[in-house]
Amino acid sequence: MNKLLLIHTGGAIGMAPGPKGLTPMRGLVESALSARLPADMKLVANVFSPLLDSANVGPIHWNAMLEAIRTHPGLPVIITHGTDTMSFTVAALSQALVDEGRRVILCGSVVPLGEDGDAEANLTLAIEAATQEGDGVFLALGGKLMTADGLVKHQGNNAVSLSTKQDEKLDPPRFRTFPERRLAILTLTPGMPAEFLSAALATLDGAVLRVFGSGTVMANPLVLEAIKQAIADGKRIRAVSQSQDVGIIPGYFAAGAALWDIGVENGADETPEAALIKLWLN
Repeated sequence: MNKLLLIHTGGAIGMAPGPKGLTPMRGLVESALSARLPADMKLVANVFSPLLDSANVGPIHWNAMLEAIRTHPGLPVIITHGTDTMSFTVAALSQALVDEGRRVILCGSVVPLGEDGDAEANLTLAIEAATQEGDGVFLALGGKLMTADGLVKHQGNNAVSLSTKQDEKLDPPRFRTFPERRLAILTLTPGMPAEFLSAALATLDGAVLRVFGSGTVMANPLVLEAIKQAIADGKRIRAVSQSQDVGIIPGYFAAGAALWDIGVENGADETPEAALIKLWLN
């Protein structure tokens, strides 16, 4: 009999009304998935305890997902997950699983199962996708199956969607799980105090720096010195654009030349999430 691995982390898809609002409920996703599986397929369930709002998902949980996937070699995988940090998790898994030949489908929803929303359709799409040929990490959401790495979240009018910003072949990472590192995404803003940037970088092992446009930075020597000092201390700084549809183009504007002169890495068209995962795994 064929088998399918479910990794249920939590999220709205498996929530039910509670005394203080929607709360994760064990059994809902497992039952709904089992009822929709082909007759010749058996469900293998790995359920997080406790179930998580995706706001609480991070590197230790990515490692737990990877361990579950690798403990069941050859099985197609569905991961149910909240949408708030979905873009981070899909980037994490797509980069960590490069060349491992696994087919992994992430799935979530805005409205829980049983509430006449999007959950049932997303789950059905995830099953269809999981039982197809080929490897890779994908997201089943809003009637679409999307390649996972480089997803950007959009939200409005009680709907959530994710779109792919980039579509390029990923290189195998140096690490296959997430080591303990202090990393963050920092956004340049007009008038940002250099002292703030310096203090933030001092507490980190590296950072993704969201710069302006196609790769520019304010002409503040103290801001540039803060970045330069962090790099001199051995910290990797990777630049991505704050503009969703624009990639980094070193040398296009003189206002960005200082970034490359001091050793900032070019994140090209990576999303902040994808760039952060690259710092973690490489």
